[in-house]
Parts: sequence; structure tokens; C-alpha cells
Amino acid sequence: MKFNLSEITELIKSRRSIRPESFTSRKVQRDQIELILGNAQWAPNHGKTEPWRFIVFEEEEARKSLSQELGSIYFKEVDEEKQNDAKLAKLIRRPLISSVVIAVCMSRQKEERIPEIEEIEAVACAVQNMQLTATAYGIGSFWSSPKIIYSNSMKEFLELEEKDKCLGLIYLGYSKEEWPKSHRKPLEYNTVWRTQ
Repeated sequence: MKFNLSEITELIKSRRSIRPESFTSRKVQRDQIELILGNAQWAPNHGKTEPWRFIVFEEEEARKSLSQELGSIYFKEVDEEKQNDAKLAKLIRRPLISSVVIAVCMSRQKEERIPEIEEIEAVACAVQNMQLTATAYGIGSFWSSPKIIYSNSMKEFLELEEKDKCLGLIYLGYSKEEWPKSHRKPLEYNTVWRTQ
């Protein structure tokens, strides 16, 4: 066998969403971020369009800027009667307590040969690669996609083209808590084997 399948299986099963509220102040190093992003680029993508785009907020000033902008966008995009102080506080606090935040975006192919949903799926595969690589490092990751992420205001802040999309923010940091355990339903609950 070319790779250690048991280790790969264990890595996949160990991936967890670790919320930024659990992060320590320990910094994720630039070379780690670069490998996480490098591995993201090996995701499958129809037509080899490589639609993923990453905007990295690593330095404190950049994360502060993101925090402030998320607050501004929240007030702009969410109707006043639907605004929630706890959600807003979480939204603006998370970039400040994370080591790094990566905006994950989909760059729409100009020719639009590939259906948009397939480009979005490719970016989602890239995110899985990011999270698996972070897990291998022992770094917590959290893919956050509040509704405002999909707004034109967010698109403008990230300087995306008209048909591009922000698909979420990936928060990275080291967890101060024990790595969480989880489980999945047995295969027979969600698999049909057709014999004819």
C-alpha cells in the first residue's frame, strides 16, 4: 500500500470543528498556514479551474480590520428588529481571538463553462483539505458562514468580482481544551447498495 491507510482514516475521523472561543494565544506559524493553503489547492475541480481564492488575515491589525468590518456589515445587512447582541459580539470577537482567519472564496470562471455549483463544491473540497491538514498539525479549525458572508457588502470588502462568492471564514488556532471526540451513524443508515 502506498500510504498508511489506518493513519489517514484516523486523521479523517479526528477532524473536528474547534470554535475560536476555545483557542489559546499560541500562534499558528506562517509555514503551517502556507502548507494548509497549499494542500487546499489539491482539491478535485472540474475542468481544472482551481476556483478557490484565499484572503489571509494573519497580523493583529488585519484581524482587527476584519472584526470591525464584520460589525459594520452586520449592522448594514441585518434588519434592526432581527439584530442580536450576542451574535454580533461573537462575530466581532472571533477574529480577535484567533491566530489567523482565512476568507475562503470562489472565483467564478469568466467563460462559465463549469456550472457554479461545481465550482462551489470544489472550494468545499479545498476546505476539507485545509481542515485535515490543520488537524494533522494539532491546530483547531472552524468554518463559519453567517448570512452576512454572502452579502455584496462582504464581497466589496474582500474586493471580489461580481460573480465571485465568499463561502466562509476559516478560523485557526490551538485549542486549550482536550480534542473533542465524536461519532457517526453506521454506514447502513445512509447507504443503499444496488444489485440491479
